[in-house]
Amino acid sequence: MKSGGARAETADGPPAAPAVGMPGGRRRTRNTRRYRRLRPGDRVAVIAPSGPAEPARLAAGRAALRGLGLDAVVGEHALDRVNLGAPGPVRDDWHRLAGSDADRAADLQAAWCDPRVRAVVCARGGYGATRVLDHLDWDALGAAADASAGPKILHGSSDITALHTAFGTRLGVTTSFGPMPAGLLAEDEPDGATLACLRAALFGGPVTLPGTHVLRPGRAEGPLTGGTLSLLTALLGTPYAPPPAAGRIVFLEDVAEAPYRIDRMLVQLLQAGWFDGAAGVALGSWRDCGDPAELDAVFAARLGPLGVPVLAGVPAGHGPRQLTLELGAPAVLTAPPDPADPHPAVPEPGALTLEAPSGGAR
Repeated sequence: MKSGGARAETADGPPAAPAVGMPGGRRRTRNTRRYRRLRPGDRVAVIAPSGPAEPARLAAGRAALRGLGLDAVVGEHALDRVNLGAPGPVRDDWHRLAGSDADRAADLQAAWCDPRVRAVVCARGGYGATRVLDHLDWDALGAAADASAGPKILHGSSDITALHTAFGTRLGVTTSFGPMPAGLLAEDEPDGATLACLRAALFGGPVTLPGTHVLRPGRAEGPLTGGTLSLLTALLGTPYAPPPAAGRIVFLEDVAEAPYRIDRMLVQLLQAGWFDGAAGVALGSWRDCGDPAELDAVFAARLGPLGVPVLAGVPAGHGPRQLTLELGAPAVLTAPPDPADPHPAVPEPGALTLEAPSGGAR
């Protein structure tokens, strides 16, 4: 492992209540430490904490990581397949997981605690990450995060939102939400902007994600939180629930959810008080989520009363362009008013911008 004398950067956020019921009793720190940027030749471990990866797609995605100059190794159980329910003969027509809950957790923990590994990259989403959480030794994970010159990277998206939320809350580290090896990175010609943004997020540099339209104008600053909407709501009421969004910019996206289901999940978060005090909202891709005009109406009705800027059309999530976000990092959201306004309060183009770590790439 290359140490390089890097120091961990912090992203100040509001203090959080102690963790309740969390195995290991770890609590979230006041200051979130930003993950340590990679260098060419660093080792990354590709694991599958959710659904099973197709071998050919995993191989293609691993090659894409190597194309970024990384030494990509694959976890022991990444290609395993088990049924969703009780053990038995694997059924191709049933939903499957990439190994048992204990095995998937073991791959994640082994990679995170291995001092030779600088990033843990999730092969794909699907379903199953929430089932892994109870099988992790959070004290061991925390010790590994504290032992290095800077926290290593946890990277993935979609169902991996469950891990982002738990790692950010329990370990006090930022995490990387973006394209995965058995997903978009496995395409024959991955989107160029997707790869460029992934490189900047992993190796160092500012990241700017443009929006397409504004649902409520304004400007906001604060640490970035959020992820895939259905996973955030699934964690409410559990020991792994996302901390309230007070003082933070919220990023939300999802796939294959009807507008009424999205409305229901937003109402659940609102009624739980999760949005109270949020600084702003950035809405990513909503692939196969119905009529975009209906979605905008839902977002405007549910989120507009928060009185904060809301920017839509950010190219992150499940779309053909999947830019990478550092959850927990300081961010600036600009949502310009109607250009017909003669006295615009926000002159910048609509975008979500994440600050580069102090001192740039290591």
